Amino acid sequence: MSFKRSLAVIGEIVRKEFHQVRHDKRMLAISIAAPMVQVILLGYTATTDIKNSTMAVCDQDRTAESRQFVQSFTSSGYFIHGYSVDTPAEVDELIAEGHAPIALVIPRGFAASLAARQSTPVQVVLDGTDANSSNIRLNYATQIASTYSQNLLLDQSATMRTLASARLVPEPRVWFNPDLKSSNFMVPGVVAMVLMLITMMLTSLGIVREKEAGTLEQLLVTPIKPHELILGKLIPFTVIGFLDVIIVLAIARYWFAVPMLGSIPLLFGLSMLFILTTLGLGLFISTIARTQQQAMLIAAFFFFMPFLYLSGFAFPIANMPESIQLVTYLIPLRYFLEIVRGIFLKGAGAHELWTQAAALFGLGALIFALSVLRFRKKLE
Repeated sequence: MSFKRSLAVIGEIVRKEFHQVRHDKRMLAISIAAPMVQVILLGYTATTDIKNSTMAVCDQDRTAESRQFVQSFTSSGYFIHGYSVDTPAEVDELIAEGHAPIALVIPRGFAASLAARQSTPVQVVLDGTDANSSNIRLNYATQIASTYSQNLLLDQSATMRTLASARLVPEPRVWFNPDLKSSNFMVPGVVAMVLMLITMMLTSLGIVREKEAGTLEQLLVTPIKPHELILGKLIPFTVIGFLDVIIVLAIARYWFAVPMLGSIPLLFGLSMLFILTTLGLGLFISTIARTQQQAMLIAAFFFFMPFLYLSGFAFPIANMPESIQLVTYLIPLRYFLEIVRGIFLKGAGAHELWTQAAALFGLGALIFALSVLRFRKKLE
């Protein structure tokens, strides 16, 4: 008898839950749309292949052989010949400014060394900020050079003894992250993720909690003005976000030994621009969600996870289709990650980061302003 009663109770609860979901249009939309969005984004972004990397070339030999060697890189589909320079110093400048993640330096006497069946060194310069991507590009370059060497010697009808002695030797040189430690790339990104999570999630949950408890309506009948209520709600989460950033910075520097080459005050100053965005998103979520559960699901599936996939935090943007790459320009986290990693690993200053800061300010001001207007309208 008790077993039948339990089944009846469970069935009634299940029916009630389905009834609530069916009548809660927002929850129903999240339940159906969120998995679709996640699968689509992962299908486009979750790949370790790196194609069409912009490559700088310093061809000091300027011979048919050196041009053919460069063509072997561009025809592979992994590299695009983006820049041609005359000196290795110009290569260093392109790498330092982030215009090209890889460069090829072909020395004088390249063709003569090949003709003499001598081992020919070729320098491959890499931006080691993203250790995983740099390792992949280096493997591509090594494979292409090896294939070119073998094909060249076979075309010349070389003997097996000559095949063993005459070869190209890529000489890698890695900037900004010489040991290619993935933690040096990932840990600075955690600073951005923590700041986004804390400020966006806590803002939305804090306001929705007030709505659930009915205290928000009580505040509205008091003489408190809307902008005072908004500031009073946002300032505590901003302070908490910065405290968490300090903790993450300390762990990154003293636990993981990630180098901090840039200015910490500059990092905090530019972080405020990012906070404009996350606070605005938190306000926007609070105007949509009716419960804390809804707020968490909306924040996670429609903001946090897409930002994670499309910002370059885990998956290189260069891997994505061009249409998806265009969408990433609307993701504030993309610009903040470039700022954080630039300050950490490259020692970048305001001069190098002004474009990212300007884009972040523009997006942040727009999102924050629209969210405040929507929130005030809801209050009224």
